Amino acid sequence: MSVGSVAGGEGEAACVGSSDGTLLVVGDVITDIVARHQGPLAARTDTVAAIRTLPGGAGANVACWAAHWGGGEVRLLGRVGADAAAWHELELTACGVRPALVVDPDAPTGTVICLVDTSAAAERTLVTDSGASLRLTPDDWSDTLLDGVTRLHLSGYLLFSAGSRAFVERALEGARARGVPVSLDPASAGFLVELGVDRFLTLVEGIDVLLPSRDEACLLTGLPDAEDAAAKLSRHVPLVVTKLGADGALVARSGTVSARIPAVPATPTDTTGAGDAFTGAFLATLLTGAGPEDAAREGCRAGARAVETVGGRPPVTRPPAQHRRDAPPGGHG
Repeated sequence: MSVGSVAGGEGEAACVGSSDGTLLVVGDVITDIVARHQGPLAARTDTVAAIRTLPGGAGANVACWAAHWGGGEVRLLGRVGADAAAWHELELTACGVRPALVVDPDAPTGTVICLVDTSAAAERTLVTDSGASLRLTPDDWSDTLLDGVTRLHLSGYLLFSAGSRAFVERALEGARARGVPVSLDPASAGFLVELGVDRFLTLVEGIDVLLPSRDEACLLTGLPDAEDAAAKLSRHVPLVVTKLGADGALVARSGTVSARIPAVPATPTDTTGAGDAFTGAFLATLLTGAGPEDAAREGCRAGARAVETVGGRPPVTRPPAQHRRDAPPGGHG
């Protein structure tokens, strides 16, 4: 396990109060290949695109946005291949995250090809090779990871392989024993279909906060309306915050939608990581002692900022000396 140091950085939110709280995020660390094209892909021939290799992964993105937004220390546990471990550690540290990256001896770092249609509200389609990211096992967990931790956040991608499901079970046991609240983002409607709704709801029993997208909330409940879906999910999980993209967010408790948070206007460039940005800012704001409604407002602010940025991370300003060693593996950023 390699643990990076924490780099300083200015959060951009007007945080409510202050806190010495610490957030531990566990989830995927991925190399994103973002291809921005205009209009449908041309079958069996070339499509012109602007292509960049960027750091990503839902768990890593959440951690970076949380650190960027301020509110406390942010740590990240994830699994990567030796091919890109050093690069990802540098990128996470540059975002103000304290990384603990387990280097997989066999699998390469996960890779996602993000196809972004700039003529269709910058919506993206993902082609995913999870690689090492879903190979966390119970042996990678120690309850000492929770030392000083105020909140634990789990990426839903961890539920999509047998080994990392066993990891989640052990992490939840550790968090319950220490009274650490746990949040989870379902991560992927497509993978949820494969996992099964009933199985998912059983696996997340005992978490405190669920942060689904509109599609994920509707899939998990079988209801077509996002408000009805959020209300129903909040009978299973104490707090449900449903991300609606351009329609803002919903906060639901005890079977009732308690708040409807408006979106912040934005001009989309790339929607990759917008939901992760929401989650990161939401959790960072909770660390300040703010309530869920205020935290959801900050989440909407971060989501708006994210869709105007290429890639899934907040912008980072680096000193010139870092530029060359920050080049992604096998390519140029």
